[in-house]
Amino acid sequence: MESNTRIDKKYDLVIIGAGPAGYEAAREASSRGMKTALVEKQELGGTCLNRGCIPTKTILHSAELFAQMKDGEQLGVKAEHLSFDMERAQKRKEEVLSQLRSGIELLMKKGKVDVYYGKAVINSRHEVQLEGKDIFLSAENILIATGSVPSVPKLPGIHLPNVLTSDDILSKKEVYPRLTIIGGGVIGMEFASIYSALGCKVTVIEFLDRILANMDKEISQNLKMILKKRDVEIHTGASAEEILEGENGGLVCRYQEKNVEKTAESDAVLIAIGRRVCTEGLFAEGLDIATERGRILVNEYGQTNIPNIYAAGDVVPGVQLAHAASARSTYAVAHMAQNLFGQEKSLPPLNMDVVPGCVYTNPEIGCVGLTQEEAKKRGVSVIVKKYPMSANGKTVLSGQERGFIKVVAEAQSHKILGAQMMCARATDMISEFGTAIVNELTLEQMAGVIRPHPSFSEGITEAVR
Repeated sequence: MESNTRIDKKYDLVIIGAGPAGYEAAREASSRGMKTALVEKQELGGTCLNRGCIPTKTILHSAELFAQMKDGEQLGVKAEHLSFDMERAQKRKEEVLSQLRSGIELLMKKGKVDVYYGKAVINSRHEVQLEGKDIFLSAENILIATGSVPSVPKLPGIHLPNVLTSDDILSKKEVYPRLTIIGGGVIGMEFASIYSALGCKVTVIEFLDRILANMDKEISQNLKMILKKRDVEIHTGASAEEILEGENGGLVCRYQEKNVEKTAESDAVLIAIGRRVCTEGLFAEGLDIATERGRILVNEYGQTNIPNIYAAGDVVPGVQLAHAASARSTYAVAHMAQNLFGQEKSLPPLNMDVVPGCVYTNPEIGCVGLTQEEAKKRGVSVIVKKYPMSANGKTVLSGQERGFIKVVAEAQSHKILGAQMMCARATDMISEFGTAIVNELTLEQMAGVIRPHPSFSEGITEAVR
């Protein structure tokens, strides 16, 4: 027989959401001596671990290995009867996720963080309840880190079978021979890379005038050319109008491109137009948290208009990236600790202008700081250095695609302001430029670093010379 006894617990901090913002905040709070609770309605790790970054890159790794083996004969590797087993790839993905979730669970136990599973409702500025349960958590501070979910447009036919979000397609144990992707942002391009690597026919429909529109224009152009070589059709300046049932269980996406009506036939349609915040049902009636276009407004410390309620991650304005989320949440915790324990009031500023952006296509893309276009808009005089990776020994010997490293520096001082990389291991190497920007290093100082040969990182030396 179930007990209806009310359970009341008291904490220094209650965190809602166990994604990168949430579990990293819990670790930080624990290390600072705060009694902490973490509430999660699904699995530890949040979207990034369970339905986003990690599963996407795990499947992408398998798909790219398959593509490399298909082309391996020119490298002296001959494979016969090669096939791709999505069911097995999905099994490996689940093994990876399980291992990483277990790691987070262990970290929470070591930090003596109490983990509750269920949907949280903030009843008041100091109380969180688990919906449908008599569990009430009182808190000196509350951190909202509930993340985001895929955006779904109001499009006729959107609820037809095999019209999928990124959450849906990541759990499928089948490969769709023909895939239409609505959206040419990061999510759309990564799935275009996965499916093109598997030899599928991919069609991308992007409303804006180019794919990856928030990145350097040359990156967009270069990626479009590379994907075209892999038989990916990319239609920019195009608007999806309707999804219809086609013949033999397929789908037809009707769209407008430059005022001409066109259609794309496929076995599935992936909706990849972005993500929206996940705050439905979070606030009890009468709790007025300030928002703008659905996102929770916060100050430099992560405080909402109710000072002891903080927010971080995808629910606040700014970039929706896991590493940005964890940086903002741990900074918020540091501010709470100061208020709780009377510590030194000054906090070093958190520089959210230097957040690396990465796209795990082939080749990889890494960007940080200002682009040439952004510098021009700000009226900053710059010099731009560019190095084609086709001249890099490691790139040539490993058979990588065309790529480049571009560096933007202040014209007079030569201080690094930004960098855009499109090459193998770009997502690993871009942090070198982030460090340079934060520490105000110059082109000459970066050029003075000795990098190993042969390596992809030699391209950095060549670019900054």
